[in-house]
Amino acid sequence: MPRPILATVHPEALRHNLQRARESAPDARVWAVVKANAYGHGIERCFDALRAADGFALLDLAEAERLRALDWRGPIQLLEGVFEPRDLELCSRLHLWHTVHCTEQIDWLAAHKTQVPHRVFLKLNSGMNRLGFRPAAFRSAWARLNALPQVEEISFITHFSDADGPRGIAHQVAAFEEATADLSGERTLCNSAALLRYPTHALRGAQSLAADWVREGIALYGGAPDHPARRSADWNLLPAMTLSSRVIGVQSLQAGDTVGYGSTFTADGEMRVGVVACGYADGYPRHAPTGTPVLVDGVRTRVVGRVSMDMLMVDLTPLPGSGMGAEVVLWGRSEHGEILPVDDVAFAAGTIGYELLCAVAPRVPFAPSVG
Repeated sequence: MPRPILATVHPEALRHNLQRARESAPDARVWAVVKANAYGHGIERCFDALRAADGFALLDLAEAERLRALDWRGPIQLLEGVFEPRDLELCSRLHLWHTVHCTEQIDWLAAHKTQVPHRVFLKLNSGMNRLGFRPAAFRSAWARLNALPQVEEISFITHFSDADGPRGIAHQVAAFEEATADLSGERTLCNSAALLRYPTHALRGAQSLAADWVREGIALYGGAPDHPARRSADWNLLPAMTLSSRVIGVQSLQAGDTVGYGSTFTADGEMRVGVVACGYADGYPRHAPTGTPVLVDGVRTRVVGRVSMDMLMVDLTPLPGSGMGAEVVLWGRSEHGEILPVDDVAFAAGTIGYELLCAVAPRVPFAPSVG
């Protein structure tokens, strides 16, 4: 039989989480963000569940081609825009919308020969200082784009740096409002955190912060964008991926026995330890310490000792009836109904759920999609 580790994508959870975005922003259209191969879930595995979205947002041209191959004819937005001039040819052929965040991209558009004018999203650097035109240069960038016959329509985009934290978004909203004042065009500001945390925040003129488009990323896959302040259940989000395995061995320990490489865990009394077919070569974080949560037969217990390449060990002491073959959920939904949010695992390991979802290794098989 194959090694028992398995990743499962839950289409019904994706549909539910997409609906949550619509509930938070009922007057906006929703981008389903499927960058990084749908946050590790697989674009093809997610597509049917997400085709009710108004558009898809991503980074790679190859991923855009995959969506068109799935017969998606709606909007596709390149969040980082094009990376070289010849990328614009594919934008023309596939009818891709794309972000413009630097003068070089405007230069490439000006030199591009096309029969089909482009829909572009002019990006403002409203304070994150990653991509985008600073406020002082934004108007001149808009004027250049507006003069190009290669450009059909200009929309506006920015990205929040602190929508998930205490600083909030007010300083960036103010910068965006000032930079785009009196300019016509659709707007997109909200990522998952802003969409969930600021549903009633308004722009000038009483327009909702959700504006014309919202970008649902991590929330689409069931992650809480502001964990640990709030958990996914607080936002009524469901996990879209389960990573599961089985117990493949059991050891009975006495006080003083150690577990795993480096003997980082020492038993302080009698206990049972289950060996699980999952390790860092599967994408589970090696740095996950003793105490990282895991579900065994639907009961929450803990990882003990150091995670190795192909195996990790879990405490079976709270589960006297569980042993060889017991179900182990590393994150997601147990067949017994219990849920272990990926955010809880990531927090214990000192990282974020995004990283764990995106890091599932190619050697991990995915269950056939159902529903």
